[in-house]
Amino acid sequence: MWLKLENEAVVTRKGQTTIPIKLRVKYKIEKGTRPEVVDTSEGILFKPKKSLMNLAGSGAKYATPEEMNRLLDKLRKEDA
Repeated sequence: MWLKLENEAVVTRKGQTTIPIKLRVKYKIEKGTRPEVVDTSEGILFKPKKSLMNLAGSGAKYATPEEMNRLLDKLRKEDA
């Protein structure tokens, strides 16, 4: 008989893992989300990355709207 822990994940032979549903819901992790993976002294940490919507307006003092649009287009191509 196997005991399944609530926050347990299994790594496949390809190195893929599934984040438990409870945590995906809590952290709003959806299909296509690319979390940041951080090596810490306590182990591996998956951190939600900030989306483009979180960053909207944050660079206004650093670039013109045209420059920002070019950068956003580049980021969108990388995400595809």
